[in-house]
Formats: sequence, structure tokens, C-alpha cells
Amino acid sequence: MTVCRDCCCGSVSKHPDVDHAGQIERLRAALGPEFRVRTSLCLDVCAQSNVLVVQPAPEARRSGARPVWFGLVLDDLVLDDIAGWVKAGGPGRADLSAALELSVITPPAPARGQN
Repeated sequence: MTVCRDCCCGSVSKHPDVDHAGQIERLRAALGPEFRVRTSLCLDVCAQSNVLVVQPAPEARRSGARPVWFGLVLDDLVLDDIAGWVKAGGPGRADLSAALELSVITPPAPARGQN
């Protein structure tokens, strides 16, 4: 899982009521050491901050699963739902709940010349 923490995501000035460091701690505690939670620089979807991306497990990726992008992740209920979905298998292995479907966003288009 990659959690954006750059210009807008993780910004106290944009989201002053969110404990941004606490979000990372909460995800790591919920998922345990078997799942990697990392932070990144800007993922280029600032209008949807806070953003996180869940990568499929290698076997699911080989079967066609793709990363799932979540936006407006600003409260613990959404974080807990995402963590539960990841523990259930994540992309390509577990269905998203109706509530989580509402947080799914379209990833940015690749920059020209990147694929």
C-alpha cells in the first residue's frame, strides 16, 4: 500500500482536522508486519487528497488484478474498511464493499512517454 504524503495529501493546512501521521500508524497497526505501508511523494491527484493506492498481491496481479486508488481518505472508518479489505485479499481477491466503492478514484493518466 502506498500512501501519498506530499504537497496536499498529509497537509495540515489542507486538512487541519486529520491526524496524518496517525493514519499511517493506524494502517500499520491494523495490517501488521505482513503488509507494507509506505509513503510517497505526490501521486498527482491533489484534488482527491488524502490518496492511497493498494497494490494487488503478485498472484492476483498475474491473474489481471490492478492497483486500486482511493481518494478523500480522511477518517478512521474509511481507513479501517480499507485495511479490512486488504486483509481479506485486496485487489483481485476480495470484493469492495459498497462504502469503499465510494472512495475509489481514477488514477491519473500516465505522463506522455511513460507506460
